[in-house]
Amino acid sequence: MKGRIHSFESLGTVDGPGVRFVVFLQGCNMRCKYCHNPDTWCVSSGTEHEAPDIVKRFLRNKEFYESGGITVSGGEPLLQLEFLTELFKLCKQSGIHTCLDTSGSIFDINNERRVMQIDKMLKYCDLVMLDIKHSSESEHLSLTGHSLKPSLDLAEHLSAMGKQMRVRHVLVPGITDNKEHLARLGKFLGTLSNIEKIEVLPYHTMGVVKYEGLGIDYPLKDTPQASTEQAKNALETIISNMKS
Repeated sequence: MKGRIHSFESLGTVDGPGVRFVVFLQGCNMRCKYCHNPDTWCVSSGTEHEAPDIVKRFLRNKEFYESGGITVSGGEPLLQLEFLTELFKLCKQSGIHTCLDTSGSIFDINNERRVMQIDKMLKYCDLVMLDIKHSSESEHLSLTGHSLKPSLDLAEHLSAMGKQMRVRHVLVPGITDNKEHLARLGKFLGTLSNIEKIEVLPYHTMGVVKYEGLGIDYPLKDTPQASTEQAKNALETIISNMKS
């Protein structure tokens, strides 16, 4: 089986615990206004690679990854669920720590077959990094073009099965930085029992040049970048509301 790959990062330090070999899969069904990788959107782009070859790439430099492992990101990795499952299964056979970075946008709690397919993949996944874009359905829809429900349903599903999870949230000035939203997100996260870590990532504009190169209008051209201090304060607001 072959997967469509956008790119690889050999020494990732922000995509899970330790030093990671990061595989960015091609294709995404969301159109987040702050996305810094619009070149991952098209599902038919990228280059094809077989799962065993990716594991071999990792093992050639495994001494660098003793405290880490493989992270699969995107795009949206769950769009290539079968390939992702095969890759993670091979990783576990080689004793490699596996991490999935996803928004959960294709999860459908009412689709039994889809849930079973995702659960099969999760058997070989050590850690899920779940990116929750917004805590309001209407704001999430405006920001991404998709419903919030799949992300929240996946979070609850992972909690119920005891799957270790990190939550990621991008702090965008004027969009995801108001206290009502952050408090609502904290209250939801407080209902979960499997959160290892929460990361609030400051919005940046480093992807703007990609939009220009692709001839795409950048939706947030007038939005300022968020500071590290703003992200720290937002995290404190989320955590304080988890306990209330």
